[in-house]
Amino acid sequence: MTDPKAADSRHRLKSIIGGATGNLVEWYDWYVYAAFALYFAPHFFPEGDRTAQLMNSAAVFAVGFLMRPVGAWIMGIYADRHGRKAGLTLSVTLMCAGSLLIAVTPDYEAIGVFAPALLVLARMLQGLSVGGEYGASATYLSEMAGKQRRGFFSSFQYVTLISGQLLAICVLLVLQNVMPEAALDEWGWRIPFAIGGVLAIVVFYIRRGLAETESFTNAKKEGIAVSGLGELFLRHPREAAVVMLLTAGGTLAFYAYSIYMQKFLVNTSGFSREVASQINAGTLFVFMLLQPLAGALSDRIGRKPLMVGFGIAGVLFTYPIFSALETTRDPLVAFALVLGALIIVTGYTSINAVVKAELFPAHVRALGVALPYALANTIFGGTAEYVALWFKAEGMEQGFYWYVTVMIGLSLIVYLRMRDTRTHSRILED
Repeated sequence: MTDPKAADSRHRLKSIIGGATGNLVEWYDWYVYAAFALYFAPHFFPEGDRTAQLMNSAAVFAVGFLMRPVGAWIMGIYADRHGRKAGLTLSVTLMCAGSLLIAVTPDYEAIGVFAPALLVLARMLQGLSVGGEYGASATYLSEMAGKQRRGFFSSFQYVTLISGQLLAICVLLVLQNVMPEAALDEWGWRIPFAIGGVLAIVVFYIRRGLAETESFTNAKKEGIAVSGLGELFLRHPREAAVVMLLTAGGTLAFYAYSIYMQKFLVNTSGFSREVASQINAGTLFVFMLLQPLAGALSDRIGRKPLMVGFGIAGVLFTYPIFSALETTRDPLVAFALVLGALIIVTGYTSINAVVKAELFPAHVRALGVALPYALANTIFGGTAEYVALWFKAEGMEQGFYWYVTVMIGLSLIVYLRMRDTRTHSRILED
């Protein structure tokens, strides 16, 4: 006879792998924009020096973030009412459309202002997609994981997020090595967006075959309440505020240490684009491997110690790390410094999905995870590059280091005051 526990474990694992694979492709499509900004920015924003072009591309990056709360709102409610699987399928459809649009949009010389306008439209579609993706995937993985290993399995939300970012950088490294630089500058940067669009189509069919979570099924049967803005902010205002505040410092640190770091290594440290990409790829790979280890640790000692550890280390070391990176010209030293920053932020990234999911009841969980997170992510994560480049353009680059430090400190206050969600989880199913 088949062991019911073994069968249940295989069912959970299959569903988690299926959900995580789709999450990887979604985040690849999102991050490939940042990875190739150094190449496509002159095609859409031909006027000004490199910093000005990067500021324009960063502004469009931020526009995508402005759509994330809208996507979180619409698809969070959709996933709470129609299922996590339905929300995941809808989000990947929008991401596919955005990626393919960037791949085929002519440059500024060909169609003038319509080029940046179409770029903005594509990022808006991708912003809607990612806004819903985070809540649906974080909720799906947290609900599908068993109680004893919820931190471990939910950490794969960030494993696949980082994998998507890493895959984007690896595609960049491959193209840098197989294509002449002139060709990559001229048209080769379109290739990764086309790849992302095709992969999203594959993921669409994978997600249609996913199993639904027991939490959603039970909540649907009970029919206690319907997900919506009123239900979230009137019935669960404290939880929504906690999600926003604990996200603020963590998401800013993550984008500062990872997304912006590639530009920082080129624009401030003086490394070549190729070396900066290699440093970014190497550190992100190690960072990715750390997520399940930290997630498993949270299953043993709780979520709160990891978040407090991130907060304290982030406050103490962010300024010294960025200051040291300003002056180093040694790739190995830069690698060690960037890796140190990413090790620090692991205390947030590895468990942030499960912490948020454990705060809410099932009927409003996808919206509760997605919308407050998306608001904080838009305000602090989506603007990180632009704020950093603004400080640099104004000759006050170190002001950005203090900005990151202060925001981590504010989130640390929340970490210290909140209950440990591992022992006070609202995910009732085992």
